[in-house]
Amino acid sequence: MDEYPEIRRVVTGHDPEGKAIVLSDGPLPHVTRPPMQPGLAFHEIWNTAATPAPVSFTEAEPTDRHRDTAPPANGTIIRIVDIPPEGEDGPGFDKAQAREVFSAVGLGENAEHTLPGRHPLMHRTESIDYGIVLAGEITLLLDDEAVPLKPGDVVIQRGTIHAWANRSGAVCRMLFVLTDGAFDPELAEAQSAHDAALKAMAGKT
Repeated sequence: MDEYPEIRRVVTGHDPEGKAIVLSDGPLPHVTRPPMQPGLAFHEIWNTAATPAPVSFTEAEPTDRHRDTAPPANGTIIRIVDIPPEGEDGPGFDKAQAREVFSAVGLGENAEHTLPGRHPLMHRTESIDYGIVLAGEITLLLDDEAVPLKPGDVVIQRGTIHAWANRSGAVCRMLFVLTDGAFDPELAEAQSAHDAALKAMAGKT
């Protein structure tokens, strides 16, 4: 049984005369539930693939064509994610299981970013993301910091390696808006060195 109610989505548009109408009203067409982590759910609400985003009379279902975690090039994503409780040390995944979860949500390359001894789902996207806690509690993990969050708290995630750790006893529901970004060359170089150091550490464990 789901912890929270099903999400209703209302999409507006225009008729041929330019009158504002409802194009669709109902449940989301796509919810991704990676089987390796029961309770984890990515509720895909909408996405755009250009900036400015074209606004036309009607719109083909964008979540049919894109359901990866990161937004399309020059685009945006809005989704709600349910994150199940996982204990103090995170889900007990080995690297292969973490890779399966990442692959299920379009983040396969991020399995290499895992910090030894840190959360197995550490990841990074080249984007600016707004994360809002709707219900429950969650802890934002960075390289060395852990930030507890409660309903109403907002995180501005600026392309950093991170993980969401649910150390409570209930599912946490978060709203995310992701916008495509581009790493500054100096930052990209620093991240490359950071990742190389992580790989070296992993080789010693």
